[in-house]
Parts: sequence; structure tokens; C-alpha cells
Amino acid sequence: MTDTLKTIPRPLVRTNQWVIFLSTLFSLLFHLHWVLLIPLIAGLLGLLFKWNPIMKFAAIFLRKKRSEYIAEDWDQQAFNQVIAVICLAGAVLSFQLGWSILGTAFTIMVGLASIIAILGFCIGCFIRFQWKQYQYRRNAAKTK
Repeated sequence: MTDTLKTIPRPLVRTNQWVIFLSTLFSLLFHLHWVLLIPLIAGLLGLLFKWNPIMKFAAIFLRKKRSEYIAEDWDQQAFNQVIAVICLAGAVLSFQLGWSILGTAFTIMVGLASIIAILGFCIGCFIRFQWKQYQYRRNAAKTK
């Protein structure tokens, strides 16, 4: 199977999104900024080693074959995960440096993006689509 055909069952993606959202919520409500390390480390492991412990754990609870679930594109989810990891790392680093306003801003951004994705609109997907459109138009202009 090539990377372009790899997919992830939607329930695993949703679980990851819920963990991100709940981590940001707990971080902001209870000032438990270390909780952001949970989705950050899981996201880094997913990007670097293609092994996300949150998704691996959630996979235990799948009742059907993976192929029977609505599929999410692996490349798109990796792109989204890069954005999430950048925001989570920015939040953790900012809080460690005592920059609570910047840390809060990063936390709110990634938290909002995750809950908006759960509700049905993927901000990362929109950004990636616009980027691909830009690349296509740029390449088309070069060939003229």
C-alpha cells in the first residue's frame, strides 16, 4: 500500500481530536499545562514513527474491521497533526518560559481547531487545500 492510499478510520481520528480538545480545556481551566504534553508527545510519535499511542489505544475499541469505517486520508491527517504539534509545542514552551498570554493563545488555537474539526469543518484541510491550489496555479503559470 502506498502512502497516498493509506487511511485512518474516522473513530481513531476523532479520538485524537477529543484528546487534544480535552487536554486544552483542562490546561486552561485548571492551569494544568503539563496535560498538553499528552497530545504533544502522541502527535510527535505519530509524525516521527507513524505510531500514535492515542490512536493505538482507541483501536482496541473498534468493533468492525478498519476498512468498514469512514476513512480519513493519512496524508491530510499528518498535515493536521503537524499544525497541532506546532501549536502544542508553542503552548508548552510559552508556558515554561512564563509567557502565559502566548501559551494561552496557542492553546486556544489548537483547542478551537480540534473542536471545530469534531463539529465537521477541518481548518487544516482547508489550509492544505488552499496550499495545493496555490501550487497548482503556480505550476500551471510556469508551463504557459
